[in-house]
Amino acid sequence: MHVYHDLRITPSILNADHTNLSAEIAKIAVDSDLIHLDIMDNLFVPNATWDFAAAEKIIANCPIPVDAHLMINDVDRIALDYAHAGAGSVTIHIEAAQTPTQTLRNLRKIGARAGMALKPGTDIESYADLLDEIDMLLIMTVEPGFGGQKFMADMMDKVRKSKVLIGDRPIWIQVDGGVSMETIAIAREAGADTFVAGSAVFNSPDPAEMVKMLRHRASDL
Repeated sequence: MHVYHDLRITPSILNADHTNLSAEIAKIAVDSDLIHLDIMDNLFVPNATWDFAAAEKIIANCPIPVDAHLMINDVDRIALDYAHAGAGSVTIHIEAAQTPTQTLRNLRKIGARAGMALKPGTDIESYADLLDEIDMLLIMTVEPGFGGQKFMADMMDKVRKSKVLIGDRPIWIQVDGGVSMETIAIAREAGADTFVAGSAVFNSPDPAEMVKMLRHRASDL
Protein backbone atom coordinates (compact mmCIF):
# COMPACT_ATOMS: atom_id res chain seq x y z
CA MET A 1 0.00 0.00 0.00
CA HIS A 2 1.31 3.44 -0.96
CA VAL A 3 2.28 5.62 2.02
CA TYR A 4 1.61 9.33 1.63
CA HIS A 5 3.45 12.22 3.27
CA ASP A 6 1.62 14.55 5.65
CA LEU A 7 2.14 17.27 3.03
CA ARG A 8 1.63 16.02 -0.51
CA ILE A 9 3.09 17.23 -3.80
CA THR A 10 1.15 16.00 -6.83
CA PRO A 11 2.83 17.22 -10.05
CA SER A 12 0.52 17.79 -13.00
CA ILE A 13 1.73 16.23 -16.24
CA LEU A 14 -0.39 18.72 -18.21
CA ASN A 15 2.82 20.74 -18.59
CA ALA A 16 5.10 17.76 -19.22
CA ASP A 17 6.38 16.62 -22.62
CA HIS A 18 3.45 14.53 -23.84
CA THR A 19 5.60 12.80 -26.46
CA ASN A 20 7.78 11.29 -23.74
CA LEU A 21 5.47 10.93 -20.74
CA SER A 22 7.03 7.81 -19.26
CA ALA A 23 10.41 9.54 -18.96
CA GLU A 24 8.81 12.72 -17.63
CA ILE A 25 6.93 10.80 -14.93
CA ALA A 26 10.05 8.76 -14.07
CA LYS A 27 11.93 11.99 -13.31
CA ILE A 28 9.57 12.96 -10.51
CA ALA A 29 7.96 9.72 -9.32
CA VAL A 30 10.37 9.00 -6.46
CA ASP A 31 9.84 12.41 -4.86
CA SER A 32 6.10 12.85 -5.54
CA ASP A 33 3.05 11.51 -3.73
CA LEU A 34 0.78 11.13 -6.74
CA ILE A 35 0.84 12.09 -10.40
CA HIS A 36 -1.92 14.59 -11.18
CA LEU A 37 -3.74 13.72 -14.40
CA ASP A 38 -5.95 16.50 -15.79
CA ILE A 39 -8.76 15.14 -17.94
CA MET A 40 -10.65 17.72 -20.02
CA ASP A 41 -13.35 17.10 -22.61
CA ASN A 42 -13.63 20.52 -24.34
CA LEU A 43 -17.19 20.71 -22.98
CA PHE A 44 -16.99 21.33 -19.23
CA VAL A 45 -13.86 23.42 -19.88
CA PRO A 46 -12.65 24.93 -23.20
CA ASN A 47 -9.74 22.53 -23.64
CA ALA A 48 -9.20 18.84 -24.29
CA THR A 49 -6.45 16.55 -23.00
CA TRP A 50 -6.34 12.75 -22.85
CA ASP A 51 -9.27 10.51 -23.69
CA PHE A 52 -10.01 7.51 -21.48
CA ALA A 53 -7.99 5.04 -23.58
CA ALA A 54 -4.86 7.21 -23.27
CA ALA A 55 -5.50 7.90 -19.59
CA GLU A 56 -5.95 4.19 -18.87
CA LYS A 57 -2.46 3.52 -20.26
CA ILE A 58 -0.95 6.31 -18.15
CA ILE A 59 -2.60 4.91 -15.01
CA ALA A 60 -1.50 1.35 -15.80
CA ASN A 61 2.12 2.35 -16.38
CA CYS A 62 2.52 4.95 -13.64
CA PRO A 63 4.91 3.79 -10.86
CA ILE A 64 2.97 5.75 -8.19
CA PRO A 65 -0.76 6.40 -7.72
CA VAL A 66 -2.55 8.65 -10.20
CA ASP A 67 -4.66 11.57 -9.01
CA ALA A 68 -7.29 11.88 -11.77
CA HIS A 69 -8.90 15.33 -11.92
CA LEU A 70 -11.97 15.07 -14.16
CA MET A 71 -12.98 18.37 -15.75
CA ILE A 72 -15.68 16.75 -17.87
CA ASN A 73 -19.40 16.44 -18.41
CA ASP A 74 -21.11 13.10 -17.69
CA VAL A 75 -18.71 12.78 -14.77
CA ASP A 76 -20.96 10.52 -12.68
CA ARG A 77 -20.57 7.73 -15.24
CA ILE A 78 -17.02 8.32 -16.41
CA ALA A 79 -15.50 8.76 -12.93
CA LEU A 80 -16.19 5.12 -12.14
CA ASP A 81 -14.20 4.06 -15.21
CA TYR A 82 -11.15 5.83 -13.79
CA ALA A 83 -11.60 4.09 -10.44
CA HIS A 84 -11.90 0.72 -12.16
CA ALA A 85 -8.78 1.55 -14.20
CA GLY A 86 -6.82 1.83 -10.96
CA ALA A 87 -6.52 5.56 -10.29
CA GLY A 88 -5.53 6.08 -6.66
CA SER A 89 -7.71 9.18 -6.38
CA VAL A 90 -10.57 10.37 -8.59
CA THR A 91 -11.86 13.94 -8.27
CA ILE A 92 -15.17 15.07 -9.72
CA HIS A 93 -16.28 18.67 -10.20
CA ILE A 94 -19.37 19.30 -8.16
CA GLU A 95 -20.62 21.65 -10.91
CA ALA A 96 -20.77 18.74 -13.38
CA ALA A 97 -22.12 16.05 -11.06
CA GLN A 98 -25.80 15.10 -11.19
CA THR A 99 -25.66 12.43 -8.45
CA PRO A 100 -22.61 13.45 -6.40
CA THR A 101 -23.37 11.47 -3.25
CA GLN A 102 -23.82 8.21 -5.12
CA THR A 103 -20.82 8.84 -7.36
CA LEU A 104 -18.51 9.61 -4.44
CA ARG A 105 -19.71 6.53 -2.56
CA ASN A 106 -19.18 4.35 -5.63
CA LEU A 107 -15.64 5.65 -6.10
CA ARG A 108 -14.79 4.61 -2.55
CA LYS A 109 -16.55 1.27 -3.00
CA ILE A 110 -14.38 0.52 -6.03
CA GLY A 111 -11.27 1.40 -4.03
CA ALA A 112 -10.28 4.91 -5.09
CA ARG A 113 -10.00 7.96 -2.88
CA ALA A 114 -12.98 10.21 -3.64
CA GLY A 115 -12.37 13.88 -4.36
CA MET A 116 -14.70 16.85 -4.84
CA ALA A 117 -13.50 19.88 -6.80
CA LEU A 118 -14.82 23.44 -6.64
CA LYS A 119 -14.31 26.07 -9.34
CA PRO A 120 -13.33 29.56 -8.09
CA GLY A 121 -16.92 30.79 -8.25
CA THR A 122 -18.35 27.82 -6.30
CA ASP A 123 -18.69 28.19 -2.53
CA ILE A 124 -17.96 25.39 -0.09
CA GLU A 125 -20.85 26.09 2.28
CA SER A 126 -23.44 24.82 -0.22
CA TYR A 127 -21.72 21.42 -0.31
CA ALA A 128 -20.73 20.98 3.33
CA ASP A 129 -23.16 18.04 3.57
CA LEU A 130 -20.93 16.09 1.16
CA LEU A 131 -17.80 16.29 3.31
CA ASP A 132 -18.49 12.92 4.91
CA GLU A 133 -18.45 11.36 1.42
CA ILE A 134 -14.98 12.57 0.38
CA ASP A 135 -11.31 11.93 1.04
CA MET A 136 -10.10 15.12 -0.65
CA LEU A 137 -11.45 18.60 -1.36
CA LEU A 138 -9.89 20.34 -4.36
CA ILE A 139 -10.10 24.12 -4.35
CA MET A 140 -9.22 25.52 -7.75
CA THR A 141 -6.89 28.52 -7.55
CA VAL A 142 -7.33 29.25 -11.28
CA GLU A 143 -10.25 28.81 -13.64
CA PRO A 144 -9.95 25.18 -14.80
CA GLY A 145 -8.94 24.50 -18.38
CA PHE A 146 -5.34 25.60 -18.92
CA GLY A 147 -1.98 25.32 -17.17
CA GLY A 148 0.30 28.26 -16.44
CA GLN A 149 -2.35 30.63 -15.04
CA LYS A 150 -1.83 33.11 -12.22
CA PHE A 151 -2.58 31.91 -8.69
CA MET A 152 -5.80 33.38 -7.26
CA ALA A 153 -4.83 34.37 -3.71
CA ASP A 154 -8.43 35.38 -2.97
CA MET A 155 -9.30 31.67 -2.93
CA MET A 156 -7.42 31.33 0.38
CA ASP A 157 -10.52 32.48 2.23
CA LYS A 158 -12.31 29.42 0.79
CA VAL A 159 -9.42 27.22 1.95
CA ARG A 160 -9.71 28.64 5.48
CA LYS A 161 -13.49 28.17 5.55
CA SER A 162 -13.08 24.60 4.29
CA LYS A 163 -10.54 23.83 7.00
CA VAL A 164 -13.06 24.91 9.64
CA LEU A 165 -15.94 22.95 8.07
CA ILE A 166 -13.81 19.81 7.73
CA GLY A 167 -12.86 19.90 11.39
CA ASP A 168 -11.21 16.64 12.48
CA ARG A 169 -12.25 14.65 9.40
CA PRO A 170 -9.18 13.11 7.65
CA ILE A 171 -9.83 15.02 4.43
CA TRP A 172 -6.97 16.37 2.31
CA ILE A 173 -7.31 19.97 1.12
CA GLN A 174 -5.77 20.29 -2.33
CA VAL A 175 -5.08 23.47 -4.28
CA ASP A 176 -4.55 23.46 -8.03
CA GLY A 177 -3.44 26.36 -10.20
CA GLY A 178 -0.44 28.65 -10.15
CA VAL A 179 1.33 26.76 -7.35
CA SER A 180 4.99 27.82 -7.14
CA MET A 181 7.71 28.35 -4.54
CA GLU A 182 6.05 31.67 -3.68
CA THR A 183 2.40 30.69 -3.66
CA ILE A 184 2.72 27.31 -1.96
CA ALA A 185 3.54 29.15 1.26
CA ILE A 186 0.34 31.22 0.98
CA ALA A 187 -1.75 28.09 0.40
CA ARG A 188 -0.09 26.17 3.23
CA GLU A 189 -0.66 28.99 5.71
CA ALA A 190 -4.35 29.02 4.75
CA GLY A 191 -4.65 25.30 5.54
CA ALA A 192 -3.96 23.40 2.30
CA ASP A 193 -1.90 20.22 2.62
CA THR A 194 -1.93 18.80 -0.93
CA PHE A 195 -0.49 20.80 -3.82
CA VAL A 196 -0.76 20.42 -7.59
CA ALA A 197 2.21 21.95 -9.40
CA GLY A 198 2.59 21.79 -13.16
CA SER A 199 4.48 24.65 -14.76
CA ALA A 200 6.65 25.15 -11.67
CA VAL A 201 7.86 21.55 -11.86
CA PHE A 202 8.16 20.85 -15.56
CA ASN A 203 9.45 24.28 -16.60
CA SER A 204 12.30 24.01 -14.10
CA PRO A 205 15.75 22.69 -15.12
CA ASP A 206 15.46 19.84 -12.58
CA PRO A 207 11.83 18.76 -12.02
CA ALA A 208 12.70 16.26 -9.26
CA GLU A 209 14.63 18.89 -7.33
CA MET A 210 11.73 21.32 -7.70
CA VAL A 211 9.34 18.76 -6.16
CA LYS A 212 11.72 18.47 -3.19
CA MET A 213 12.00 22.25 -2.91
CA LEU A 214 8.23 22.72 -2.97
CA ARG A 215 7.78 20.11 -0.24
CA HIS A 216 10.50 21.71 1.86
CA ARG A 217 8.97 25.17 1.40
CA ALA A 218 5.53 23.96 2.52
CA SER A 219 7.01 21.97 5.41
CA ASP A 220 8.84 25.00 6.77
CA LEU A 221 5.59 26.69 7.74
